[in-house]
Amino acid sequence: MNDLFSVFASDLLPIFVIAGAGFALARWLNASATTLTHVVFYALLPCFAFHLLITSVATGREFGQMVLLAVLVMLAMAAVGALLSLALRLTRAESTVFLLVVMFSNGGNYGLPVVSFAFGEEALSYGTVFFLTGSVLTNTVGAFLAAAGRRSLRTAATSVLKMPAIYGMAAAAVVLATGISVPTPLLRPITMLSDAALPLMILVLGMQLERASAPKRPALVAAAVCVSLLVAPLVALGLTSMFDVTGAARQAVVVLSSMPVAVATTILAVEFDASPDFVTGAVFLSTVLSPITLTPLIAYLR
Repeated sequence: MNDLFSVFASDLLPIFVIAGAGFALARWLNASATTLTHVVFYALLPCFAFHLLITSVATGREFGQMVLLAVLVMLAMAAVGALLSLALRLTRAESTVFLLVVMFSNGGNYGLPVVSFAFGEEALSYGTVFFLTGSVLTNTVGAFLAAAGRRSLRTAATSVLKMPAIYGMAAAAVVLATGISVPTPLLRPITMLSDAALPLMILVLGMQLERASAPKRPALVAAAVCVSLLVAPLVALGLTSMFDVTGAARQAVVVLSSMPVAVATTILAVEFDASPDFVTGAVFLSTVLSPITLTPLIAYLR
């Protein structure tokens, strides 16, 4: 019990303290979550991805392995979500939103800070590749699900090309492939912006949670949250064992897969009017309950 409390206090509680500050800023000072999200998305994440990848210990094989595992975790959760949708006799619209919730986890403004606190820089470098792959999937597959077939392939592809973090990854790939050194006047501001990414991402999480409202179907929300927090860790543990992934890479994959529902799904739900109250409720409830499942999981992975 003391070990579990130590894990919670050192690795999870700091996240909720910072998120609580973001919640307070949004609630009492009317701080704009949209503006801060744009700062993180367009300025900080590209630098964060670039800096972590050029300092990463991951090899090309390990990079590809992280991408593959991110895709496989999503596909496995899609299969689980589809089977439950049939068992619960959900309509097509309900099934689509249910899949949107269970397939995508909050690897960014919650998962990466937890990986950093719990397992250090090596795990964070693996986690960044896993997270960015998940971001691409959220903005393509997630967008298709939210639109329920109304979004064209061309529009989805365009949304991916608008993700600045992709260009940070591409620039890092060029640096790693050519072996060139980044000039100090360029590297220092990139490093500073990279260091600012994690705390601001957590603030954004708190500001976005402030907008949560009570869902119309709490039982269905509870079912989706249980799948996200209980089934996803088992899927990730199974896949990492299957591919013989160990150490920091395994820690990053399992923890990021076990995160609560991705905050980005609320944006998609609002944009396409895909039951935003259901999605926001799932994000809020899964985030609040996540320490109960993440604390023993982190202790186990150590």
